[in-house]
Amino acid sequence: MTDNGTEVPHALATLEHIVKSVVEKPDQVQISITSGDEVVSMAVTVGDGDMGRVIGRRGRIANAIRTVVQAAAVRDGISVAVEFVD
Repeated sequence: MTDNGTEVPHALATLEHIVKSVVEKPDQVQISITSGDEVVSMAVTVGDGDMGRVIGRRGRIANAIRTVVQAAAVRDGISVAVEFVD
């Protein structure tokens, strides 16, 4: 995890928990946060071989993760964009 997640504590905790639950190597999960004007971008990097688990078939797991994290960001009062970096 890089940068500070003080702007989006609920969204960050939710994203971190879900991704670490899905992958085989949870210690290699990294989330970097970039603040934009109206949207906070969260880039997720996982260990070798785990990206397929996070993306899922046809991107269904990735889309589900994005939906849940965006709902958690409502509690933080900000919009988030989740990207999965290979």
